[in-house]
Amino acid sequence: MARSRLQHLYRRSDRGGRTSRDSPRRTSAAAGGEPRPPAQFPGGQALRELTVLSCTLFDTPDESEILRLAMDHIADIGPYSAEASYLEADGDLVPSPRNRKSHALAVDRRVRELAGQDGPVTVPGRPWGQALGLRGLEELHGYLVVTARSRPTEAQRSLLATLVRHTAAALSVAVAHRRRREEALELHRLKEERAALQRQLIAVVAELAYQRAVHALMADVAAAGSGEEAVTCALHKLTGLPALVEDRFGRLRSWTGPDRPDPYPEPDPVRQDELLPAVAREAGPVQIKDRLITLVRPHGEILGMLALVDPQGEADEHTVLALEQAATSLALELAHLRNLAEVELRLHRELADDLLAGTDATSAYARSEAVGHDLHRSHYIVVVQWADRTADDSFAQIVGRVASAVGMRSLLTRRSDHVVLVADDRPHARALYEALALETGTPSGTIGVSAPCDSPDDIPQRYQEAQRALEVRRHSRKRYGMTFFEELGLYRILGPGNDYRELEAFVHEWLGQLIDYDARHQAVMVETLTRYFDCGGNYDETAASLAIHRSTLRYRLQRIRDISGNDLANVEDRLNLQVATRVWKIVLGGSG
Repeated sequence: MARSRLQHLYRRSDRGGRTSRDSPRRTSAAAGGEPRPPAQFPGGQALRELTVLSCTLFDTPDESEILRLAMDHIADIGPYSAEASYLEADGDLVPSPRNRKSHALAVDRRVRELAGQDGPVTVPGRPWGQALGLRGLEELHGYLVVTARSRPTEAQRSLLATLVRHTAAALSVAVAHRRRREEALELHRLKEERAALQRQLIAVVAELAYQRAVHALMADVAAAGSGEEAVTCALHKLTGLPALVEDRFGRLRSWTGPDRPDPYPEPDPVRQDELLPAVAREAGPVQIKDRLITLVRPHGEILGMLALVDPQGEADEHTVLALEQAATSLALELAHLRNLAEVELRLHRELADDLLAGTDATSAYARSEAVGHDLHRSHYIVVVQWADRTADDSFAQIVGRVASAVGMRSLLTRRSDHVVLVADDRPHARALYEALALETGTPSGTIGVSAPCDSPDDIPQRYQEAQRALEVRRHSRKRYGMTFFEELGLYRILGPGNDYRELEAFVHEWLGQLIDYDARHQAVMVETLTRYFDCGGNYDETAASLAIHRSTLRYRLQRIRDISGNDLANVEDRLNLQVATRVWKIVLGGSG
């Protein structure tokens, strides 16, 4: 770097720059001309010239300019020519651009061989030549290489030595000034750097203090177990923005701050299914419309969504930090609530399973009290089945949530194809079914409700009644909806708990010939008769339900009369045949 600086200074000097105190320019050997004859003035004149030059050298702050002046005035003190000059930079010698090109390589090689010492230099056509070191108190500043056409006298040598000493001293002063300037600049740079580091340190300390404050606040909230409302309250205080929590389905759980929508918008399942993956793909909070959103997902499972309402986009890094810390705190809270809910659900299910299977009343009462359910009240068993929905944990949770929403207090469990509620009050005739239809998005569900039971011992029998009510509803013309066992009438005797042998004998008596005919001919006479009764004897509805022509239905009914020998116009035959088809379909499952 210093070498480049010196080369730049040399180039500037080579363009002819001089100080104000330069002595008048004389024809110089350094400029490429022949050295002039030895000075014609007496020794005193040479000393005066040297004195003036010395003052100029010491007033010149530039090292390359000092060398230029020395080279230009070499001829004033004797029969000399300035062959070359060098400045020291970072342990190397940088040649001046003014050095003579004819012998540059040889001179340069010789100067470097001297390694800081003075010594002779051989230049063709010059009987005398010397490389003279320009030394300060502790270091070498450079070299002057001087040649002469004749050997200089002792006096001329003395003047040359004086010029070299003055040039070296001027270089020492210039180097000292340059170093002080450089040190001053470096000191200024270091001060500026220190000030910047101090500002950065102050900012880091403030940032760490804010982070500790946010972390401590959210840790206190999580430790207190105050729920999501405490989290949104703390987040609102930290950011000044409205804070809210939604569950994973988009339902509002908590809102703190102004401008809460009333009523809160109903969740859009399609939008929610698009929103959650979009936010989950990002590493941190995401700005979507007027909300800064982050997911609450301990162990990767999405339990909800925490958001700040920020329509102006004012959120900064501190806001993002507070939101992320709040999400961490909320994740712990929701995971804890989730675990409690799972434990409670498991205890409820275990009790419900034992009640449906049959358990002693004393144990049942004690366990129900432990889980916060009053089993001393009159209860109803409710069986829920939905078309195309597996009765898994997800569907069971939906049924439990909807039942709570319509005011039903119950124990919940599930079987392979239906969910069971042990409810402490008679369900509303339509509320549960309509709410489930709305929640699932389809009305294709069936609900059966038992008669009331006043003792845990009655629950297994009531469970069978609820199943019977559900089966009767499923095999009726309007198979979707809710049916109470008490409303079944004659169908109350058709179902589990009755003597299957008697029922089978009754079916065989009235439908045996038709069943056998169907088996032999791959026909559907029993199914046709069943649909005919289900449609109340209406030809058009029956034909439509079977997807056959009206004339085909008439033909089949006539064949039924012929095969069975029963008259559909006869009241007794008609009643027995209808009951037989119900038993065949509901109890025997439509089997032969």
